[in-house]
Amino acid sequence: MLNPFLSMKAIDKSFGNVNALKNAEFELKKGEVHALLGVNGAGKSTLMKVLSGVYEQDVGEILLEGERIRIRSPKVAKEFGIYCVYQEVDTAIVAELSVAENILLDKIVAGSNMFISKKKLNREARNALKQLQVVNISVEIPAFMLSLAEKQLVLIARALVSSAKVIIFDEPTAPLSLNESTKLFSVIKKLKATGVGCIFISHRLPEVFEICDRMTVMAEGTLVGTYNTSETNQEDIVEAMLGTSYSKDFPARKHVLGNTLLRVKNISRGEKVRDISFQVSEGEIVGIVGLVGAGKTELAKTLFGYSPYTEGSMEILGNTLKIKHPKDAIKAGLVLIPEERRKEGLFVQESLRTNASFPNLQNFSRLLFMDKKKEKSFAKEIIKRLQIKTSSTETPLVYLSGGNQQKVAIGKWTSLDSSLYLFDEPTKGVDIGAKADIYRMIREFAEKGKGCLYFSSEIHEVLGISDRILVMYDGHIVKELSRKEATQERILLYASGGKEE
Repeated sequence: MLNPFLSMKAIDKSFGNVNALKNAEFELKKGEVHALLGVNGAGKSTLMKVLSGVYEQDVGEILLEGERIRIRSPKVAKEFGIYCVYQEVDTAIVAELSVAENILLDKIVAGSNMFISKKKLNREARNALKQLQVVNISVEIPAFMLSLAEKQLVLIARALVSSAKVIIFDEPTAPLSLNESTKLFSVIKKLKATGVGCIFISHRLPEVFEICDRMTVMAEGTLVGTYNTSETNQEDIVEAMLGTSYSKDFPARKHVLGNTLLRVKNISRGEKVRDISFQVSEGEIVGIVGLVGAGKTELAKTLFGYSPYTEGSMEILGNTLKIKHPKDAIKAGLVLIPEERRKEGLFVQESLRTNASFPNLQNFSRLLFMDKKKEKSFAKEIIKRLQIKTSSTETPLVYLSGGNQQKVAIGKWTSLDSSLYLFDEPTKGVDIGAKADIYRMIREFAEKGKGCLYFSSEIHEVLGISDRILVMYDGHIVKELSRKEATQERILLYASGGKEE
């Protein structure tokens, strides 16, 4: 048997007391497209960050073309010919520079092309794009004028001019349309033909089976197994990803549903929200589950008016409403606890008291002045009811843990007595204890007759807390499951674009 082109052996990586990687293994052949799969938290990203020099492993070895190498930084990784194309392409693109300057950026920074003429720069950039059979991108325009798909091609071209041996694609199709994804696969096939090894990280199983030669599954920071694509199927891979350790730790909930609270009819907004219809009853928790790039967050923001829908309609308690702005949603009794709480849900430099009163300033003001006594009283009530760990209502939120910040992000809306709560990844970055408190809060809302939409990529959480589950894939709701019908395997199958036979 030939030695692999790239080999990662017995890789360990810890962050404090957390073992992110434990004896992890990965191999890549020359000219191979190899998928790296696993549920959230499996260790995929950490392993690839070790390979790309973002982290240095604690234990283990990396071999490239049979030679042991040590990758201490992204710069060193690139010197070995290892490049990464992230889904957040804008973080790697310098918007104001030309396409040609972006393609030759690493060479320019290294000084090898310090005095290169613009004419030669443009010629080299065009040649790189030609290798990818891309002829419709002008190398002279600034990069900010490009689409997301075109920016990805620029990053791939950058890797090629630097003689990349390995390119890591991290959820490359997440920001792309179906047509753009097809074009990307064509480019990857061309890279494969030139001998470049491609590592493909994706939650979308149909595209993994379409483009990849082999796939490696990880769970809990270690290797589960490596499989030839031609010798396995989606069901087997789903089982390998999930393992057999899952158990429901959510208590059963007895509830009586009331009237239809929310009715969504055929709403659309761009590529991520397409022809979506569903309803939520009073006292019901509806889970909306999907993998990265499925459109969950986009749907939540559309319902809340951040990005208003362009087609379709919404009804709340039988009244048709046009939600054009978050203020319209709040007025209608609909509130959002966003995924990015520090950016969109809280003023982290301000006190708990200020954050708690902000959604309903009218309730806490007299004439032109804030009623600080009333503010403080409400903040104390939230602290007590939600078990927020803080010594004072005046504590800036920046000093609270992520879980306690999230409790404030939820609790602040209770002053409005809203009827419908949208929770977008509410347990992201939250410890186990805080998670249990958040689950309890959501159940309490439902028991009071509120409607709750729980948007999450954490399948076990959605299974545990939801009365009914809607599965999203590529901007669509592709399956509705009752709590009794739903299993991790079925949800993951539909969320990956698969279908039951």
